[in-house]
Amino acid sequence: MNFNRTVRVWHRWLGLAFTLAVLANFVAMAVVGEPPAWITYSPLAPLALIIPSGMYMFFQRSPV
Repeated sequence: MNFNRTVRVWHRWLGLAFTLAVLANFVAMAVVGEPPAWITYSPLAPLALIIPSGMYMFFQRSPV
């Protein structure tokens, strides 16, 4: 497996983790009102990794 493919796979899994963290945040806000800080800030960890991997893929030369 080459590096580009590995980055794409990780980017997809991080996107899933980010989506689930955001959904958990909305559910917690609906149920509890003011969610705990760890739920509020949980989407930031995957987002911090999605941004560099997305930029890496953006600047890669696409096959023609």
